[in-house]
Amino acid sequence: MSKKQNIFVRSLHELKSTRCIAVTALLIAINITLDLLGLTIKLPPNLRIGFGFLCNAAIGMLFGPVVGMMAGVCTDVLGYFAGNLSMGAYFPGYTLTAVVGGLIWGLWLYPRKITVWRAIGAKACINVFCNICLNTLWLTITGGKAMSLLLVTRVPKNLILLPLEIVLVYVVMRLVCRIYSALPGTAAETAASDSAQ
Repeated sequence: MSKKQNIFVRSLHELKSTRCIAVTALLIAINITLDLLGLTIKLPPNLRIGFGFLCNAAIGMLFGPVVGMMAGVCTDVLGYFAGNLSMGAYFPGYTLTAVVGGLIWGLWLYPRKITVWRAIGAKACINVFCNICLNTLWLTITGGKAMSLLLVTRVPKNLILLPLEIVLVYVVMRLVCRIYSALPGTAAETAASDSAQ
């Protein structure tokens, strides 16, 4: 079995753990709450960084791409019904973006392998594939604006914010690893999972 298959199989096995379900549900709830409260870092002139992506990154890092993709679906759909009903009809394209995001976080950071280069690779892929490519396509479809016009503003914004977002990913994911590793039973659970492979 290849290494990539092992990542997906191991991530799928994480769903058998009550701890995985509980922590994932908590991170999804935090993500939705942060979005509803609109907590962001505002930067001049009109840039802002939200914190929800850190919850998605933590899920992918702790439990892998399969759990990350499922959490992406839950976060997007529940977030829509919790506070975005006023924005119009539900559009599944953004759910697909959330699924791809969960996949990327899981592939780069699981199992709890956070380094500077992994943080750079993960966030760069998220910004390029999810934010610039997919979300711009969905905005073109739903808003009727030309993709070229949207890219003029979206590409510079994502490039400018990327370094700060990478720092946030690296620092926060290291903190999440320490907290998660300190939970009772985590070491034994990890050892049992490793021996089952």
